[in-house]
Amino acid sequence: MTPEELVQQHWKRRELPGFMGRAGPLWTRRDGDAWVYAVLADATHLNPAGVVHGGALATLVDHAISSVAWEACGRQPCLTLQLDTHFIGPVRAGQLAQARAQVVRRTGTLVFMRGEVAVEGAAVLTAQA
Repeated sequence: MTPEELVQQHWKRRELPGFMGRAGPLWTRRDGDAWVYAVLADATHLNPAGVVHGGALATLVDHAISSVAWEACGRQPCLTLQLDTHFIGPVRAGQLAQARAQVVRRTGTLVFMRGEVAVEGAAVLTAQA
């Protein structure tokens, strides 16, 4: 997949400040009422084994989870207190890793979240926060 193909599929490239700007580039797209966040894997995302580094995937799912939580909290500042990740499969250069997140439950001060990173519809990482 190429950046040009992503644009044709209605993905938008986001230039973000800070760490997420370095971890991407980040791509976003509306999916019904939700947002999907993605990284087009390239050589800069790979670990010595030749697959996308787990930290890169954790960063992507954390960004998706925190973005959805931020919206659920009325765009008030929030942070990740805990992030549990389970790696299921590899992501290779040239693949689009897509992250989705959803609110599981809200309390007065906490938002419990679930997230997933998938490639071509198959989960490669699940997370709870």
